[in-house]
Amino acid sequence: MANKQFIQTPDAPAAIGTYSQAIRVGDTVYLSGQIGLDPATMQMVEGIDEQIHRVFQNLRAVTVAANSNIDGIVKLNIFLTDLKHFAKVNEIMAGYFQQPYPARAAVQVSALPRGALVEMDGILVVQD
Repeated sequence: MANKQFIQTPDAPAAIGTYSQAIRVGDTVYLSGQIGLDPATMQMVEGIDEQIHRVFQNLRAVTVAANSNIDGIVKLNIFLTDLKHFAKVNEIMAGYFQQPYPARAAVQVSALPRGALVEMDGILVVQD
């Protein structure tokens, strides 16, 4: 198996289970799911808008720790407890990404950890 590099930053929430914030193999970084936890307090931010922003901020922090940036994400998976928030995700996402946008999937789920309303994970390609 190729060399696995552990990616971790205090600028994103610490893992709350048996996983890493991200793992890099070659030029590919696999980003674990991020929810709306504030990394300083490890408390969930309030409301869907704030949670979406916090998730993107957490993802951005991990991409920076991987020596890249959020625009390097090539695949983004979005999990929502209510798809009525999908338009809000699109609106807020436009403030964090530039075209071409990542490939993406969005699904509604019955529940997320810590009562989160949204979770996102993704795949990042690092160009050293």
